[in-house]
Amino acid sequence: MKRAALLLLLAPAALVATSNNNQIDISATPQPVEVVPLPCFPSGKLTLGMTNTGHKATVADMRVSGDAELTLSRHQFSSYLPAGQLVKAPLEITVPRGTAPATHTVDLSVGRDHLKVPVAILPVPARDNVLLGEQAVASSTNGNMRLCGGVDGNADSAQWGASGWHDNTKGVFPDTYGVDFVASTSVGRVVLQTLDSTTYPAAVMGIRDFDVQVRVGGTWTTVGEIRGNVEGRVTVSFDPRPVDAVQLVIRDSNDHGYSRIVELEGYAD
Repeated sequence: MKRAALLLLLAPAALVATSNNNQIDISATPQPVEVVPLPCFPSGKLTLGMTNTGHKATVADMRVSGDAELTLSRHQFSSYLPAGQLVKAPLEITVPRGTAPATHTVDLSVGRDHLKVPVAILPVPARDNVLLGEQAVASSTNGNMRLCGGVDGNADSAQWGASGWHDNTKGVFPDTYGVDFVASTSVGRVVLQTLDSTTYPAAVMGIRDFDVQVRVGGTWTTVGEIRGNVEGRVTVSFDPRPVDAVQLVIRDSNDHGYSRIVELEGYAD
């Protein structure tokens, strides 16, 4: 399946609830928000908004709650609101693996005013890249990055920072990054996209030396070794086999600082 088929369908308009008492408009986009029941799949991102429609600055508190099936990254959004300005905050919504397709609700409230946002739980899509959205594991993760950033489907180095992963131990190697599968999965090819942009070329900032390992029955086996790499995209192929986990053991980067992964992919053959 093409990656475009996995992307969220973002609705351009936001529903708005107006608080007459506080003169605060509540907004949320997109609607409905769509969630795939995988731990690192790039879905369930909602932008909350509060607009002060009055003539004086104020402070507002938005309460955020949802159906029991939903896990929310925040339960409150509080902000100083200058008159006439919209203030935004992100909300990430996840659901446990195996959650059945259905529509649930996130409730946003300021004072007595509420806005109900529909959350559509989608079926898990078929994926050629078997690492996409699976549970990421790492030796450490820098506080500016997300653990899931290396398996979220975004392989664009130009968006480094908004996506991607790097460790939290500058100048200390080895680092590890990979995924654990919930069931044995056939893998025969691993593709690393390390940082490689006009500003940050791979020959300067990318991963230089690494091993590809797979785990079967608790035992790790090295299936590929790369040394002296200066390319942004590196493919390691090996005899396909059912595995429980895949990881990179990163032994050095070209700046000898951090291990930077834009995207890690895996394929059956």
